[in-house]
Amino acid sequence: MLDLRFVRENPEIVKQNIRNKFQDAKLPLVDEVIELDARNRAAKSEGDNLRASRNKLSKQIGQLMAQGKKEEAESVKTQVTANAARLAELEKEEAELEERILKIMMTIPNIIDPSVPIGKDDSENVELQRFGEPVVPDFEIPYHTDIMKTFDGIDLDAAGRVAGNGFYYLMGDIARLHSAVIAYARDFMIDRGFTYCVPPFMIRSNVVTGVMSFAEMDAMMYKIEGEDLYLIGTSEHSMIGKFIDTITPESQLPKTLTSYSPCFRKEKGAHGIEERGVYRIHQFEKQEMIVVCKPEESPMWYDKLWQNTVDLFRSMDIPVRTLECCSGDLADLKVKSCDVEAWSPRQKKYFEVGSCSNLGDAQARRLRIRVEGEKGKYFAHTLNNTVVAPPRMLIAFLENNLQADGTVRIPKVLQPYMGGMTLLVPKTAQK
Repeated sequence: MLDLRFVRENPEIVKQNIRNKFQDAKLPLVDEVIELDARNRAAKSEGDNLRASRNKLSKQIGQLMAQGKKEEAESVKTQVTANAARLAELEKEEAELEERILKIMMTIPNIIDPSVPIGKDDSENVELQRFGEPVVPDFEIPYHTDIMKTFDGIDLDAAGRVAGNGFYYLMGDIARLHSAVIAYARDFMIDRGFTYCVPPFMIRSNVVTGVMSFAEMDAMMYKIEGEDLYLIGTSEHSMIGKFIDTITPESQLPKTLTSYSPCFRKEKGAHGIEERGVYRIHQFEKQEMIVVCKPEESPMWYDKLWQNTVDLFRSMDIPVRTLECCSGDLADLKVKSCDVEAWSPRQKKYFEVGSCSNLGDAQARRLRIRVEGEKGKYFAHTLNNTVVAPPRMLIAFLENNLQADGTVRIPKVLQPYMGGMTLLVPKTAQK
């Protein structure tokens, strides 16, 4: 959420930012919120004057009564009563105006970083850098669920009967591999100085609206019926929410945390064949990283965060690339974002496995996350990035480590988490 004063003083910058995000329908909101703000400030000014007058008139009544001037005192009382009625009207008007202003301000998108490429949607995202050499083996790579089935590692039919589409049972070695990746990612981030955390998996509505836009909320979040609680779509939500209504001494920044959680998402809309299986699902587990820092340090942390994910995947010999999100592909609160994509030898292309975002002070402003510095209080900057989300990571892992005989290599870094196993052997080959 932008600073209202910034909008008032820089309307054309705000409007151009809206155009850059191809959200022209929001352009009238800028003039509307400025007009509402002017009315609100005028109402506040009149109200302040009436309160000052009330205090002055109250003293005057006391003086007149002491002098025995009852008629003059009653006349002043009539004026006080009229002022009180007007003040009540103004206070009601202020509350209504502030509610309307807040709703609009939470809809106007954040100012994107000048380095963000201008584009309408994800088709115009820009490749930044590749890490590792993509390889296409000389044998056919099956669909990821078919690979899992050779290890008796997945049961989608049973999950469908129990919970419907978008769910799965992971079994045996595949389930163990899933947990191994999470445990390795946890230790990987701890070794990089991040504090490990297991957060609440449900959050209140004021935290939801603090960490995401209304559009994202509607598309993603599951509401708990009869409760002011939502299931988290990622632990970033509750991790950033941890700092709501706090003032942190500048000397205690940055806050660098890595968190484990299950994630729950509606995932509305139809999806193609490559997004079935365990690619796009309603429930999965993830290791996340978040940073709360001083504004001048957020660009540096942004680069560190995406590099962590790249390094994690490369440590497991999975080729990846980074992709800069264009203006039209940025969620409204984001200043800058990039995706980390893993190589799929089956599809002969990259696919998203993580997303790194700098949100500037947007979340901090909504959640009142402040810093106490030498020159006073100011809003922190917040950032987040996926360490690893095993369902998608498992796709990349299995495809890149599958061998011609159907076995799957276990990279050295994962072997301690797999009981020393160096190879996954299909059940059919064991019988």
